[in-house]
Amino acid sequence: MFGYYLDLALRSLKRNRLLTVLMVLAIAIGIGASMTTLTVMHLLSGDPLPGKSANIFYPQVDASPKGFTKGGPLDVLDYRSAVDLWGAHRADRQALIANSDVKVRAPGTNLPPLMLHMLATTSDFFPMFKVPFEYGSAWTPSDDADRARVAVISSDLNDKLFGGKDSLGKTLRLKDSDVRIVGVLARWRPSPLFYDVRGGRFANGDTGDFYRRSEDVFTPFQSGLEINAGNFWQFTCWHMPDNPGHLKNAPCVWVALWVELDSAAKATDYRTFIASYAEQQKVLGRFTQTETRMMNLMQWLDYNHVLPRDVKLQTWLAFAFLAICLFNTVGLLLAKFLRRAGEIGVRRALGASRRAVFAQCLTEAGLVGFIGGVGGWVLTLVGLWLVRRQQPPYSDLVHMDVSMFFVTFVLAVAVSLLAGALPALRASRIAPALQLKTL
Repeated sequence: MFGYYLDLALRSLKRNRLLTVLMVLAIAIGIGASMTTLTVMHLLSGDPLPGKSANIFYPQVDASPKGFTKGGPLDVLDYRSAVDLWGAHRADRQALIANSDVKVRAPGTNLPPLMLHMLATTSDFFPMFKVPFEYGSAWTPSDDADRARVAVISSDLNDKLFGGKDSLGKTLRLKDSDVRIVGVLARWRPSPLFYDVRGGRFANGDTGDFYRRSEDVFTPFQSGLEINAGNFWQFTCWHMPDNPGHLKNAPCVWVALWVELDSAAKATDYRTFIASYAEQQKVLGRFTQTETRMMNLMQWLDYNHVLPRDVKLQTWLAFAFLAICLFNTVGLLLAKFLRRAGEIGVRRALGASRRAVFAQCLTEAGLVGFIGGVGGWVLTLVGLWLVRRQQPPYSDLVHMDVSMFFVTFVLAVAVSLLAGALPALRASRIAPALQLKTL
């Protein structure tokens, strides 16, 4: 029976080609606009560590003077607190993080020095965040303790300096120090750069920096601090450091700590641990307040409003436009079905039930939606191409994956069926006797 309804729908669409084109365009344009923004939102708001993010936590304590902060601890830690918490080894995995820019050269090549982002971290960073390797591996915990002069580099940097070949064991000069390459990352593009999110709730909607590429150079935490001393970034300071850039004993927060806790009980114990640490530091006179906070990864991203505000606004506007297209399609379908009142009256008089007429009209609306979905898919690809042309920080992430491809067609057919439900219902209620009198 469906094949019969589909044949009738095709015949009907061919008879009224102009009206068909208008309905298909209404659906295609609405779907194209909404799916472009929905695809961007989908890519930017997904879980960066599926299946693991609930076990990754961001502990916070506050070493700032009383009255300096409002609404809880600062987003990162002072050096001493970070090292104390990390050194207690109370988590299954834990990683310290500090950022800086560093001058990078490859001895033996003719390439000029590069100014790149460097991340000083600890060996647990790589397994904790499921960082993939193309060559080699991360350094070891003993390298952390020994302040070994080793480094892991990104695939992009490996391409630039060594043509993408295996560069394990080669020397890299960071500032004025030589380090040995022990690992080269595979292509890795976290979205967002979740481990370095901070201050987003104060960013006035400008959170595009959270979608920048990951660092090109990774070094053991203490080694990095020695190699690039004086160049690390502070988040905020309550007094100017005596020696700018040298932040170990400065009244500043600039080091992040992430911990992995594989059970709810361990997470509860760790919250108790950082609360006890804050109380202890207050007794020692180093802290003036004892408020602490510990969120898991997704909670921390939500807290920092990671999704750019303009993407949210554009998505709402696009779906409002889709609603307008939906109403236009309702009007066009209603006009189309009512013009066929005589035909429908004859079918009813010959024994067709209201349900059969409703199914036939709804099949025609679904076919319009499917054709509109094809057009919407094409317009979505064009829209994503335009987004990439605008080159926002996340432009290289913008693409249509398989799931969004299917969502495009499901949404198009669903919208058309919704638009066709009222006209089909009206058509199925046409009184056959009244229509036969007018023939």
